[in-house]
Amino acid sequence: MCSEGIGLNSTTYTCVLSACASIRDLRWGKHLHAQIIRSQPSIDLFVGSALVDMYAKCGHLEAAKRTFDASPDHNTVSWTALIAGFAQCGCVGKAMKLFNQMRSVPMAADQFTLATVISACCSKMDICLGTQLHSHSLKIGYSSSVPVSNALVTMYAKCGSVQSAESVFMSMPLRDIISWTSMITAYSQIGNVGKAREFFDNMIIRNVVSWNAMLGAYIQHGFEEEGFKIYMTMLQENVIRADWVTLVTLLRASSDMAAVRLGNQIVAHAVKMGLFFDTAVANGIITMYSKCGKIVEAREMFDSIVDKDLISWNSMITAYAQHGRGKEAIDIFQNMQQNGMRPDYISYVAVLSGCSHSGLVLEGRSYFDCMTRVHNISPGLEHFACMVDLLGRAGFLEEAKNIIDDMPIQPSAEVWGALLGACKIHSNTELAELAVKHLFELDLKDSGSYVLLAKIYANAGKSDHSAGVRKLMRDRGIKKNPGCSWIEVKNRIHVFTADEASHPQIDVIQKRLDELINQIEDVGYVNVATSASQSHHSEKLAVAFGLISLPAWMPIHVMKNLRICSDCHTVIKLISLITAREMVVRDANRFHHFRGGSCSCHDYW
Repeated sequence: MCSEGIGLNSTTYTCVLSACASIRDLRWGKHLHAQIIRSQPSIDLFVGSALVDMYAKCGHLEAAKRTFDASPDHNTVSWTALIAGFAQCGCVGKAMKLFNQMRSVPMAADQFTLATVISACCSKMDICLGTQLHSHSLKIGYSSSVPVSNALVTMYAKCGSVQSAESVFMSMPLRDIISWTSMITAYSQIGNVGKAREFFDNMIIRNVVSWNAMLGAYIQHGFEEEGFKIYMTMLQENVIRADWVTLVTLLRASSDMAAVRLGNQIVAHAVKMGLFFDTAVANGIITMYSKCGKIVEAREMFDSIVDKDLISWNSMITAYAQHGRGKEAIDIFQNMQQNGMRPDYISYVAVLSGCSHSGLVLEGRSYFDCMTRVHNISPGLEHFACMVDLLGRAGFLEEAKNIIDDMPIQPSAEVWGALLGACKIHSNTELAELAVKHLFELDLKDSGSYVLLAKIYANAGKSDHSAGVRKLMRDRGIKKNPGCSWIEVKNRIHVFTADEASHPQIDVIQKRLDELINQIEDVGYVNVATSASQSHHSEKLAVAFGLISLPAWMPIHVMKNLRICSDCHTVIKLISLITAREMVVRDANRFHHFRGGSCSCHDYW
């Protein structure tokens, strides 16, 4: 239009500003603002409102407020746009202040203004304020408004009052897709997947958001199989097209199950739907490949992203950290800053974790210092846990203890647990007792700390103390977390426990494992197992099953819910030597890549 000399009017500017707001394009929005000022003697009401909306949605709240203040006619649309901008950026107090100013002008709030301020309460989980706004909406006659009711349902659900959410929902004379979807999400948040499915099944019309809400409910609460079934139903109905949220949710499920073949199918769907290069989907693919042990594929995906966002960089740093490749994690962290991306809280958790898994003490100390001094990020519990783990495992136990003593926040179980783990490595009974004392004060029901202390006492020759800890576990009704491992073979997940008896091939698997142990004894392995269950730990069974089930060229990928024990670590290293097979084990803390009798962790884990 401009190049052909066609005159632009208020309608043109309003439409294009709306487009800028939709895609958060502040650069073009500013360009248009300048053009409007040059071409129009005064900015009319509609263009002014569109400018406020554009600046607010792009997060430039100061410009939004200046534009708003410069407008002689403050209409409801402008007020609502400005209030929404502050609310979406987390400035709930300022949003509420503007809402009160609007009422005092006086300017009548419409249903969209009310829905906006009610939604603002969700970010601060302020149910008291939300309830007051609910009363106000009833008082001014918006009790039957669908946008207001939807906002109330979401607000009550996110604040944990699902009964109030359902009460609002049931009182609605008209319900749209958003109403139904909000209730699905509400029950998902409290773990009542059955009730969420009940609302989903009762919907007459569903959109992609509704399907994603139900899919997310299943995946979030560990019902991955049901989640994939509902996705297949969605495809079969051939009415709703999956979007990037659908694919990211499914990739997360593939990551949690470490089901790489399933993940590859989702990647194929992303290619088919033209979403492969969507940044959010690409980030999900990085994490999926990483958690499935495919670090090379994760890096290839990362390198293919044209517009990397902060999550892209953080995902790759985390991937290298989990695989014990600390130097590569540091390289990505430095490249991120060279590309003009500022690290955030998660970036530092990832890079410190990478330093911890690789024993990079000097680098870890430096980054911990830079976090506050250079980037003004206050360390959180995750950062402190990483530093305690890094220093403790490297043998700097007193320095690790000093880190804890100087923490400005209450140390968590993860922080004390990191110190306890280091005490086991370095046989420091005194500090271990201190760590466990604090862990007991936190009233943990997890058995890990008890078991670790019992082992520390046993290794120190204090068998009475070790027996005392195990008696304390029995007295408190705390049972040892059962270890389990799983492996994907021919699109099926096979799960093993130490006392596995249900697998149809268990006799063949145990026979193969016994043969392997006999073979590695010939190259120096000393069997320390005192019972059959110790000799047949779940990860050993999974590896043996992989050897008899997968072709010789294929690496064996095993996942375990607990930390791999030193005996299993030694056994799998030696099995990788005698079979000339690559094996990858993901335990609760990290990845171990076994090849030719050695491990990627260099026995530092």
